[in-house]
Amino acid sequence: MKNNFLLLFPALAVLGFATQCQSSKSVTTAPVATAAAPAAAPAATPAAPKEYRYESVPGDPLGVRIYHLDNGLTVYLSDYKDAPRIQTYLAVRAGSKNDPATATGLAHYLEHMVFKGTSQLGTQDWAKEKVELDKIEALYEVYRGQRNDPAARKRTYHQIDSISGVAARYAVPNEYDKVMGAIGAKGSNAHTSNEETVYQEDIPSNQLEKWAAIQAERLREMVPRLFHTELEAVYEEKNRGLDSDFNKEFEALNASLYPTHPYGTQTTIGTIEHLQNPSITEIKKYFGQYYVPNNVALCLSGDLDFDQTIRVIDKYFGAMPSKPVPAFNAPVEQPITAPITKEVLGPQSENVMLGFRLPGKASKDGVRLRMMDKILTNGQAGLIDLDLNQQQKVLEAASFTDLNDDYSTHVIYGTPRQGQKLEDVKALLLGELAKVKAGNFPDWLIPAIINNEKLTRTKSYESNEARASAMYEAFIERIDWKDYLQQQDDFGKITKAEIVKFANDNYGQNYVAVFKRTGVDPNKVKVVKPAITPVPANRDVASAYYKQLTALPSTDLQPVFVDYKKDIQETEIKPGLPLYYTHNAENGLFSLYYVFDLGKNQDPRWSLAADYLQYLGAGQYSAAQLQQEFYKLGCSFSVTSGADRTFVTLNGLDSNLEPALKLFEQLLNAPKPDAAALKNMVAGVLKQRQDAKLEKRVILNQAMVNYVKYGPKNPFTNILSEKELKALKPEQLTALIKKLPTYQHRVLYYGPRPQDGTVAVLKADHQTPAKLTPAPAAKDFAEQPLKDKKVYWVDYNMVQAEILFLTKGDLYSKELAPTVALYNEYFGGGMGSIVFQDLRESKALAYSAYSGYSNADKLGRSNYNLSYIGTQSDKLPEAMAGMEALLTDMPVADANLEIAKNAIRNSISTERITKGDILMSYERARRLGLDYDIRRDVYASTQKMTFDELKKFQQAKIKGQNQVILVIGSKDRLNFKELAKYGQVQQLTLKEIFGY
Repeated sequence: MKNNFLLLFPALAVLGFATQCQSSKSVTTAPVATAAAPAAAPAATPAAPKEYRYESVPGDPLGVRIYHLDNGLTVYLSDYKDAPRIQTYLAVRAGSKNDPATATGLAHYLEHMVFKGTSQLGTQDWAKEKVELDKIEALYEVYRGQRNDPAARKRTYHQIDSISGVAARYAVPNEYDKVMGAIGAKGSNAHTSNEETVYQEDIPSNQLEKWAAIQAERLREMVPRLFHTELEAVYEEKNRGLDSDFNKEFEALNASLYPTHPYGTQTTIGTIEHLQNPSITEIKKYFGQYYVPNNVALCLSGDLDFDQTIRVIDKYFGAMPSKPVPAFNAPVEQPITAPITKEVLGPQSENVMLGFRLPGKASKDGVRLRMMDKILTNGQAGLIDLDLNQQQKVLEAASFTDLNDDYSTHVIYGTPRQGQKLEDVKALLLGELAKVKAGNFPDWLIPAIINNEKLTRTKSYESNEARASAMYEAFIERIDWKDYLQQQDDFGKITKAEIVKFANDNYGQNYVAVFKRTGVDPNKVKVVKPAITPVPANRDVASAYYKQLTALPSTDLQPVFVDYKKDIQETEIKPGLPLYYTHNAENGLFSLYYVFDLGKNQDPRWSLAADYLQYLGAGQYSAAQLQQEFYKLGCSFSVTSGADRTFVTLNGLDSNLEPALKLFEQLLNAPKPDAAALKNMVAGVLKQRQDAKLEKRVILNQAMVNYVKYGPKNPFTNILSEKELKALKPEQLTALIKKLPTYQHRVLYYGPRPQDGTVAVLKADHQTPAKLTPAPAAKDFAEQPLKDKKVYWVDYNMVQAEILFLTKGDLYSKELAPTVALYNEYFGGGMGSIVFQDLRESKALAYSAYSGYSNADKLGRSNYNLSYIGTQSDKLPEAMAGMEALLTDMPVADANLEIAKNAIRNSISTERITKGDILMSYERARRLGLDYDIRRDVYASTQKMTFDELKKFQQAKIKGQNQVILVIGSKDRLNFKELAKYGQVQQLTLKEIFGY
């Protein structure tokens, strides 16, 4: 799961002695002086400034400095001033492989608990709360010992539930989330996997000290408050996994690949048996063993000052004591000598998954595995890309790696075409492996992969998230930063002969094959719902720690809004063909777009033509050769047709813009019709349509939502019939493709080339007629009035039920934007919102719950209020009643309102729309009839809003409005009597909502 993280103030003094750092010769070590500590007496000699020694690597593209505090805490810092924000990760070298075999899921559940606060954060009266929490901890140990006595367990759980209600009176739920929201943090989250538990935040740079304080507090101590309600959220997360065929398939694969190692013997979320018998004592023990500074790294990238940042971190983290960390002795797996075959049944579409066990990621073979994977699948010119996907021998195939410390897994999978056996797909996948083993791939492929990986890495380093992720990956991997960077150099030196040998050494009969077939899973179970009494939300209370922390001073940062007239240079390539230009001053990459105001609403064949293009050649090149040529150039292209816009995109290395553009224009203006490719594509489309009817997310979020908004004829069902598809001629689609550049369009360019140089290239190579044709008139589907209260449901074999509440709002108006922004932040926007606090934290009714008033993305279209809750089917009555109550009577919480205002102010004041995002921002604004950055209005207006204004909006736009409720779930588990309370209940068939 991904959730939030952080804590508060232990160490308040800067120590006055030097930190020593031993470095190898290949890294540099430099001292940084801090301000001197206060003198003990006027006559005393001032303490010498503390030196912080750091390691760095010459030529490091990220300019990372690595510090080691005296207590063993590792700190990675990278200064990247794209915006006044900092991406942070707190990485713990402990994951699910460190779970006791008798308490699986423990690391993951602890991750949830770290968000609950400490003896200072999240409590109104710790002395009184602790008494009750100690009782609860003891009762859970009793509860675990009553596995064979259901009656006794029920009595004990009733005690736990009752005492939890008493303890909750003293708690301040979600106080961590409130702090992070108030300071303008974004992306509060965490994840647990085999090797790691990592907590992340994206914070304004002026809030660094508050971040450090609260993270240190969380690392110092973990208090398992609101334990049984959070456990219920984990139950729901487990149920979501039980409803995922992919999860079951991947677990089956790992169980066979790793019969001895925890990678296969236990899962991150844990078994139902262990989830239903948790031990707070064991969780505390795990926290005490692994959440220690010498087992933790802080990884920060963004607008930071190295000296100031390390001083602040030492101030709050430096006094924490280090402790020995339990050693993990990795079990050694025996070789697999013959293929192992497993089968998994479930309602979703079929596929086959092959897995190979290989050495860990830090080994030389770990680097070779990455190359092996790219030879098979790189999205353009891999063997699977061209031989199976482009030639349409399967519906879809790909490979991916699961890289871990002790072992790595290479997964190759494929989904079948209509009538194709999974065994045949397996044979095709193994055939591609055989080509690598025989060296049957072009000599240029490995050098091209190396170049494209460099480009991908260069592009990713424009993101603080990617930069900081690289740092924590090196820490978890237990390798020096110089060695982490060396892996990239080693990757660039891999030879064809090396890969051929690697493939022959590692890819034989030593694999596991999992066949995922469509059917009823005979082993399907669910986590049984316990009896939980809702706990108080205590929205308007705050701990003394919260007040102290939020009172810490911070410098003001002023917002910077996009000025489209200044930030975008507009010129003409020729009369009637505008160019919108933004300069890339950071690297040598470009993005070029042709944007057309037409799409599949006008003609559903546009999306088919866009897809067809990937299977076509042009000039002297076949389709496969074209992909290879683009890959050699470090460039890629795509054509995507949406409802009312089509984007033709070319991006890559700007030094190769001219040859890439010539190739691309040749394909657009003279594609070669291919009857066989069209026949296969049509067959693939028909199979994809069948598979879509097996996917619950497609059913609920696309098919049902569109059916309700627009009726049976809607953007989702606006497709060619099977008969029309089969009657298509290749020339019809190529004619559409060739006609596309003749329509009026605009060109967007973000890259390092000067504007006049860009214009010159486009004048020479962008082939258009002297006069462009106006695009066909826009076709928008009429929106339904939604005046009647109705409940639509679709039958789907699943453990949970998922519910959407949909209300139609007004037409888009920019005047509403500030109110909508504040309402969403306050009511349903995140983990500190009213909806999340009430339905998950207080009532334990869901793992996921949200609500939001969504502005239309186009002028003249309606806004909608959309609320979601996913819950066990037997909790559906309480879940629906809980959401309905919130939508009817929005709770008043002045503290939450101030937090929401602060969140908007701090977020907007530190957001920066830069680079190519400026062009996309302008595109969004144009659709809404805006010529300026709408955030300007949001920032100016929200700070002055009162709760009365917010309530007026809620009462006018949401409360009592006619709503339609959409439900997907198993007919055997749904409570139809309960559903009938919300309107006329009507079952929808898949044919009705899919149109076929």
